[in-house]
Amino acid sequence: MPEQELDQQDRRILSLLQANARVSSQEMADHAASSSATAWRRQRALEERGVIKKYCAILDREKLGYAVCAFVHISIERQNPKLIAEIEAKVLKRAEVLECYATTGDADFTLRVVARDIADYDRFLQTFLFQLPGVSHVRSSIALREIKYTTDLPLEAP
Repeated sequence: MPEQELDQQDRRILSLLQANARVSSQEMADHAASSSATAWRRQRALEERGVIKKYCAILDREKLGYAVCAFVHISIERQNPKLIAEIEAKVLKRAEVLECYATTGDADFTLRVVARDIADYDRFLQTFLFQLPGVSHVRSSIALREIKYTTDLPLEAP
């Protein structure tokens, strides 16, 4: 998919929204050096173009009791489109899977999974991941501490 054409005002608006999606139109206008109405129209246009997918609150997983963050690499036995679609459909339904990517290299899929503790993560492995059809190998890496976490994309002008 080609990169969306963005001018400097669009980039300023997006940068500000990444930092705080609850920013007012006036604050956006001040940051983008435009009028409040212009900033609002630009934001709506970015939403309509699909550049802004959604707005959300980012929660602190540890304060909510999710002490374990695991990166899970899954290899499947064979590249069968029906099997892959079935795995993807099942993974999409699991709330503890925060991210899932089809990947190159040793693993076919890489997941980011949260769990309350190691026993909870083990239950996820035993009752879900190891039960997926065609899975030949699962390798987990448990995060010891979080060094950097962001959802902000680098929006500086190319």
